[in-house]
Amino acid sequence: MNKDWTEENSALQKTFEFRDFKEALIFVNRVGEIAERMQHHPDIGIKDYRNVFVSTSTHDNGSTVTVKDRELVKEIDKVFVS
Repeated sequence: MNKDWTEENSALQKTFEFRDFKEALIFVNRVGEIAERMQHHPDIGIKDYRNVFVSTSTHDNGSTVTVKDRELVKEIDKVFVS
């Protein structure tokens, strides 16, 4: 797992920063495609037009961090271009 992900409140969390809203939105859509493919859906939000917050936990396992979450964050990190 990337060291920038933190485990807080029984979830893996990370904020990604982009140059502008358009890049942030493209990233959100790519994360959505990954989530659909993996059938594991994180919480995603855009703040201050260019910061994307992602939080993932496995709801059907008591909202805890599982292997599914760790696999998802690896896939998300692959599409992030800083």
